[in-house]
Amino acid sequence: MYTDMDYEQEPEVVADLELEDAVVDLERDDSDLHKVEGRMAPFLPQPEDDAHPCQVVQEGMEPVGPWAQGKADWGPLAGMTGTRPVVDRYSITRYSVPEWRKNNLDTFQRAAGDNHNAGMVDFNSKACMQHVAAEADKNQADCTARLEQRAMDLHRWLAEVRKAHKALWDEIQDLEKYRARLRRLLCVLTKCANVAGECLDLRSKRCDPDLVRDEPEEQLVKEVALIKEVRGLIKRCLLRVEEQQRSSKAAKARLSTNWSDKKEAYDIDSLGAGLRTADPTALFYEGATRFPDSQSTTESWEAASREDICLSENERAKSVMLRNLIDSTVQDAARDLRQQEARVDEAVQRRVQVMTALLQELENQLALILRRIMETERLIADLKRALRQLDMALKVAQTRLSTRMDRTRIENCRDCPQYGLVDEVKSISEQCSALLGQLKQAEDTLQSLVDTRNHLEKDIVQKRKNLYLDRDRIQVIRQHYPPAAALTGLH
Repeated sequence: MYTDMDYEQEPEVVADLELEDAVVDLERDDSDLHKVEGRMAPFLPQPEDDAHPCQVVQEGMEPVGPWAQGKADWGPLAGMTGTRPVVDRYSITRYSVPEWRKNNLDTFQRAAGDNHNAGMVDFNSKACMQHVAAEADKNQADCTARLEQRAMDLHRWLAEVRKAHKALWDEIQDLEKYRARLRRLLCVLTKCANVAGECLDLRSKRCDPDLVRDEPEEQLVKEVALIKEVRGLIKRCLLRVEEQQRSSKAAKARLSTNWSDKKEAYDIDSLGAGLRTADPTALFYEGATRFPDSQSTTESWEAASREDICLSENERAKSVMLRNLIDSTVQDAARDLRQQEARVDEAVQRRVQVMTALLQELENQLALILRRIMETERLIADLKRALRQLDMALKVAQTRLSTRMDRTRIENCRDCPQYGLVDEVKSISEQCSALLGQLKQAEDTLQSLVDTRNHLEKDIVQKRKNLYLDRDRIQVIRQHYPPAAALTGLH
């Protein structure tokens, strides 16, 4: 169950083994073990067997039977010289009795030695098993503690990575809201540009006398330029948001990979820490003790984890700074747009008031001109009537003079009535000339008044049209200008 395990035998175990060896030797050397009634067993060597082989009398051996072939003699030197009698299937006298007893003793001694060795092996094996089991349990407990500590470290780092991942993900979501806010603001700016552009287009339709670059025109042009500038600023902010989102998502991907790897490593180490010898999942694996080249060290692993967390924190800090910058930028842009809108509305309102006052004055002048025309026409009629009356008086005077020309001879004299009638005709002629002059002036004045009336009427029509554009069209269109909340992109 425990592979690749080395140990050193302890001194206490060696002492116990030596003591056991001594006990076994004492048991083996006990001379009373094979004694029968105080004497050695007959199947073991006897005292008389210790004599020198040369001193033993050779004993002759009779043939075993008539069927035995050859002479089967035994000699005491046979064992030393290696010569044995020829023995066939019917002979059993190849060895001597002392040799047989010595062979029995050798057998017993070999059995006793093997028994002793077996006892030693049994004792040493049990002691070794106990030592190995204790050492293996200790090593397993140490490795379990290390795995548990590693799992705790992984859990701590996993919590930090999860916290950093959640913070970065929340920041990505917040920045995504700002991205949508900037897109809404671009749509609102498009509406603002349409309002300002339509106002400029309507004011370009004014009649010639009023087609001037007045204050509303200047403010509208400034508003269009401001909207264009704000649009460019918002687009640059949107590009920065998209770039920051890419960086944040890349850091989040690294955190996700780190989180996944740490979760898998935590599960593996937790499973390994809970693995025991009785578990059926504990198997042999070849090459389990190898060190892969791609394996990281503890320092590099911790540095990589800290680097990923620091990278995510840096990206989150950049995102927060960008959101703060967008807030201030949008607030300033909205304030500038609202101020410019107010200036445009005030300029248009003042222009409407001026045009209203001008139109009222023109109408008053038109009424005065009409009254003057009426009076002048009446004056012309009076002058013509006066001229007709003078014509009648001239006729009377000329008739009188013509009648007096009919006087005969001496009666046809230049008397006072004659001079009086001549003076009367002359006076009437002068009066007619004066009245004709006044009539001419009156008629010229009437024509001038009529021309002025026509001009006033035309001017009034133009002013009413221009006032309609500023008051009834532009001011109504300006009411559709986005509110302050829309200019910040919040709605």
